[in-house]
Amino acid sequence: MTAPPTDTPTTVPAGTATDAAELLRRLFDEIINRGRLEVVDELFAEDYLDHGPLGDMAGRESFKQLVAQWRAAVPDVHCDIDHVFTDGELVGWLVHTTGTHTGDGLGFPATGRPFSTVSANIGRLRDGRAVEHWAEQGMFPMLVQIGVVPMSAPTGA
Repeated sequence: MTAPPTDTPTTVPAGTATDAAELLRRLFDEIINRGRLEVVDELFAEDYLDHGPLGDMAGRESFKQLVAQWRAAVPDVHCDIDHVFTDGELVGWLVHTTGTHTGDGLGFPATGRPFSTVSANIGRLRDGRAVEHWAEQGMFPMLVQIGVVPMSAPTGA
């Protein structure tokens, strides 16, 4: 996974955090929560790059495919964002994701089990569009909650 750039300015122009929060709210509400994939073309740069837990994913079409796959596996997926902050082009935020794994779109059969995770995210914005993204995405807790990864009780010392 590629680390976020460290040479960004430390001053934040007025309105940047508010603008970033609005862009993120639209991104999650319209694209992830509602499945309006056409909004990706408006909110993402053509050269968008995502550094996720499964490796790098380049371009708008790859992101649309990922969202469609998620929504097929978790049709009731819902994301809320909190704690948006900015540092130059970089934006940080937390995402609280909930849903029920009722579809097979994640590479394993549907479990019918609900999950709730929190993930830390860093993104880079340019000209009011998402350009790059780094995230931990809460995948391991989700896989445990839906029963794909068994979790044994800790043994006593």
